[in-house]
Amino acid sequence: MTSHQVLGKQVAMPVEIRAASAFTAMYSVPTAAAQSLIDDTGLEIMQFRPGRGVCVLVFVDYVDGDLGPYNEFGVSFLVRDHRAAGTSVPQDLKALARGRAGALIHHLPVDGDFTLAAGRGIWGFPKVLAHFDVDHSGSVKRGSVSQGGRLIAQLSVKQGIPVPGSGASTSLAAYSHLDGLTRFTTWDMSPTGVRSRPGGAELKLGSHPIADELRSLGLPKRALLTSSISELKMTFGDAQPV
Repeated sequence: MTSHQVLGKQVAMPVEIRAASAFTAMYSVPTAAAQSLIDDTGLEIMQFRPGRGVCVLVFVDYVDGDLGPYNEFGVSFLVRDHRAAGTSVPQDLKALARGRAGALIHHLPVDGDFTLAAGRGIWGFPKVLAHFDVDHSGSVKRGSVSQGGRLIAQLSVKQGIPVPGSGASTSLAAYSHLDGLTRFTTWDMSPTGVRSRPGGAELKLGSHPIADELRSLGLPKRALLTSSISELKMTFGDAQPV
């Protein structure tokens, strides 16, 4: 078992998240525009149809975990597994159906100093400090994130229908890129109380550079899919260089 020192504290691997909640919105984006944003990672945008990839926006409330309580807003793109040989849309769809899509964490504002230091130092996640105003408890989930007084994004997600089989464990390959190094970390997740629906999101982008970047992707008014997770448990170990 390995461990890392973060701000004078030891963080043992794997890190455990015992209680969290989340809500997400997935948007169709042009492959070329998204790829231009991540070219330096060496990864490739996964396509669900020719010329279209997926951008995922997510708010997470970490209630009880080894890194302490904090809020997080993620901007990520679905990418091809760096070990996979396939580069066609049918192969991408097959990987999606089998749960083998990777997620490149492109931006990751948080509101805790400790998780910022751990995220950047251990896994290479591009965490930055930001201000959050979120409500995970209502039937409509709402979140707002800003930095330096400038709004990044404000997202609301309407309640979907229960997803059968929630509670089953699943794994996600999470990719990061920081200081010229691309890494991947396997997240094991056990979500319960999952609800999803087509559309169902309202998104407002502010004047922050992250908002400008999202705006440049031409996010459609309607989300492909929205989801909420009332209870989320996770474990993740050390990052590996790609």
